[in-house]
Amino acid sequence: MNDLNASDTQTRMGTATSPFVVARDITKSFGGAKALKGVSIDIVPGEVHGLVGANGAGKSTLIKILAGLVHPDGGTLAIDGKPTAIETPHQATDLGMTFIHQELAFIPGMTVLQNIMLGIPKPTRFGMVDWRAIEREVAPIAARVGITAPLGASVKGLSTAENWLINICRALVRKARLIVMDEPTASLSASEAEKLFTIVRDLSASGVAVLYVSHRLDEILDLCGRVTVFRDGQSVGELSGNALTRQGLVEAIVGGVPLHHPPTRHAIAGSKVVLSVQNLARAPRVRGISFDLHEGEVLGLGGLVGAGRTELVRLIYGADASDHGIMTLDGKPFAPRTPHAAVKAGLGLVPEERRAEGLILTKSLAFNVSLANLRRIIVSPALPIINGRARTNLALDTIRALSIKTEGPETHVGRLSGGNQQKVVIGRWLQRAPRVLILDEPTRGVDVGARGEIHRLIRSLAEKGQAILVVSSEPDELPDVCDRVLVMAEGRIVRELAGDAVSRTAIVEASYAEDKHNQRKSA
Repeated sequence: MNDLNASDTQTRMGTATSPFVVARDITKSFGGAKALKGVSIDIVPGEVHGLVGANGAGKSTLIKILAGLVHPDGGTLAIDGKPTAIETPHQATDLGMTFIHQELAFIPGMTVLQNIMLGIPKPTRFGMVDWRAIEREVAPIAARVGITAPLGASVKGLSTAENWLINICRALVRKARLIVMDEPTASLSASEAEKLFTIVRDLSASGVAVLYVSHRLDEILDLCGRVTVFRDGQSVGELSGNALTRQGLVEAIVGGVPLHHPPTRHAIAGSKVVLSVQNLARAPRVRGISFDLHEGEVLGLGGLVGAGRTELVRLIYGADASDHGIMTLDGKPFAPRTPHAAVKAGLGLVPEERRAEGLILTKSLAFNVSLANLRRIIVSPALPIINGRARTNLALDTIRALSIKTEGPETHVGRLSGGNQQKVVIGRWLQRAPRVLILDEPTRGVDVGARGEIHRLIRSLAEKGQAILVVSSEPDELPDVCDRVLVMAEGRIVRELAGDAVSRTAIVEASYAEDKHNQRKSA
């Protein structure tokens, strides 16, 4: 990767003053409900422009309009100063815009080069695609963005970070003038994210505009010179210079000064042990884990990405088989061989990848909530037919209890914002009332407001006696919600924090101290 060493002004604000994209007072309705009530944004060549807002604020709808997937009802859109109506995704590409979403576009059965060239016209020779000529053209661009895998290698088995590089390379091959990145670091480790930030700055310095959409405000502050804030389908501010602060962003996103209420930590001494895990292991990612989870406790699992937290959850939930170790649930032996057995015994899981593992996106909210509650909505045990009214009432109870923003129980969950999708997954388990509720990255990809709502929900459940295990790679999250935190590294628990010792600094220090120790051992 070439470091162009552009000045802060060039990198953060761009080298040109004439906007590439100007959107003014864009409106859009779906089914009578207004998704956009009048949003505006302008994007200058060579700048990294942040776009933030609560889930459902209108960010995704604007991106779909720029991509030609959705047509606005009103407002004006100009590209290079010329009024433009973007009718199709192909037209958006021809205008110089490329979009990289959380669900990356790649085909596992193809090579790196073939994935880079997806959707791009290819030169031919004697009626055949001339892959040698293509590779000569693509190789310097791939090197520029830091792709180290051979272009002829299969993408199967590549990391999320490597697939991000493939998508960025595809954008540059298309000679994109604007790259829209939606939650780019949601599935990246800290080191992978830093490499991506270097690439973003390099793109900016070379004149490519980047529209950076993220709920991680520290990234926004670090990368962006200007930030546009959406709230409830409207533009509510553009922050830059001294006004661009974390507090200013949060206030703009939520519409006021957020009230922070640190949790009242519960003493667990003497509380009933609900789940006990002793020396649980599965090589090479989980190495002899032991802990007790108490009634009414919120226990956190922290550590760096790759520490083994999700792998541990899969063992507890019966998704993977352990090599050795024992567990008890309410004092009785607990050894689920399948997730179904774990659910039957009294566990519930909100998985890390809610869209891939927690929801059926093409089905309704009511359908998704009912998945763990079928016995409650069938006509009778002898007649296992779904009672439609009972299913609707179950969904309505969940919508009211969690304040889910939706048109109704039959709305497809794929149309809901990330925060509301997460509430649907959590609501499914609240209706079942499991003995142990496991939440893996419960607020990943959700906005500030939804994050606070989920945290308050977790605490309220604990106050009612629920035993909760929260897994998070964000050290800021665990102190906000947990009574105790176990920090993992290299598949082991390396520190236990409780009471006033639970802090972001302590979690980070424990995570990285162990990581550095292991690096020294392997050096």
